Amino acid sequence: MKRSEAREQAFMLIFERSFKDESIDEIIEEAAIGRSLAVDDYAYALARDVCGHLPWLDESISQYSKKWKLNRMSRVALSILRMSIWEIDHLDSVPVGVSINEAVELAKKYGNEDDFSFVNGVLGAYVRNRGQEQPQQSEEQPALDPVGQAE
Repeated sequence: MKRSEAREQAFMLIFERSFKDESIDEIIEEAAIGRSLAVDDYAYALARDVCGHLPWLDESISQYSKKWKLNRMSRVALSILRMSIWEIDHLDSVPVGVSINEAVELAKKYGNEDDFSFVNGVLGAYVRNRGQEQPQQSEEQPALDPVGQAE
């Protein structure tokens, strides 16, 4: 599976998680039974890591989304922003430009007509200001690489 396809699969898992109070493992188990879903390793690690760090991600998004509160954002845009910010901040193997471009493309494909420009704007602001007053990740939860190993 191509990385862009794995990223799309991770987005779908993260998006589905936004409707359910279940773990990624539970969502995957249900999907495997109901849809014969086979989850890519990168997609699994990305979805798991994003869903395991939602408070930090949501604080980061809130900081760069001046006009929109999280509860007013579309779930598509929010899920994409969560995923892309995690990639930008924690996965050195993914170039920043690639993550932003893929996020915009997912927003064009799955979001409403304004989601792609909103996603692009928030991610652009995030990247421009990285390291300046951004929320700190808890020391209790180390960042994980795509195969689930602590950094």
